[in-house]
Amino acid sequence: MNAGISPLLTNVEAPPTVATEPVLGVPLAITDYEATLDWIDAAVAAEHRGYVCVAAVHTVMASQEDPALHAAVQGADFTVPDGQPLVWALRALGHPLEDRVYGPELMDRACARAARTGQRFFLYGGRNQGALVELTRMLRLRHPGLKIVGGYAPPFRELTDAEDEAVALEIKRSGADVVWVGIGVPKQEKWMARMRDRLDTPVLIGVGAAFDFHAGIIPQAPPMMQRCGLEWLYRLRQEPRRLWKRYLTYNPRFVIGFARQFARGRSRS
Repeated sequence: MNAGISPLLTNVEAPPTVATEPVLGVPLAITDYEATLDWIDAAVAAEHRGYVCVAAVHTVMASQEDPALHAAVQGADFTVPDGQPLVWALRALGHPLEDRVYGPELMDRACARAARTGQRFFLYGGRNQGALVELTRMLRLRHPGLKIVGGYAPPFRELTDAEDEAVALEIKRSGADVVWVGIGVPKQEKWMARMRDRLDTPVLIGVGAAFDFHAGIIPQAPPMMQRCGLEWLYRLRQEPRRLWKRYLTYNPRFVIGFARQFARGRSRS
């Protein structure tokens, strides 16, 4: 059993199956922060080998156009609703979720819990090695006792098979219980699907821009904008050249697509 398991967690059975509801073809988990963290603990205790996706509207819509991304999302143990519009969609479908499971917040809460339990984390991602070092420093300052046992900032290109094997060996040697993956959609989902069978680490979690947020490279949207589902607008103002197409194309298509899904559901009821 991994050393990072909480001494209070004695159930080593497989982690529970998480209930889901499809939104435009993507099964979204009916869950919250605490249930997700409990699932991670159970997966580590059972030495399970799985991965978790964190989805905003971008992920849902891009998966309709990218078969490899779609397969990676479908292959996950579950996908949490990261974007506020996805929470609204799930509520419309009859699931009274109180909040989304926002990737950066999930990572921060997991760090707080791991600082108590001794779970070991590996960080895969970051803009460069310097940014990864700063992320590690910030997380350790915020959560004294947190065990970050390794990290790797990949280049902005596809890794060769030999490079993938070297990374897999580094992660194995680290003894990590969880690998946090922050290389953005769709790279992180495809990486987790591709690397899952090469790694002994129980849980891989893709959290996108969380690395940049926690390292202090990019500021997060104000809480009010997040609650109103306007985080996309805040980020668009920060990085218009990179994000304009994503938001101005996918957001309207999501609204139209979900309206059709909702209407079909009502007609059958």
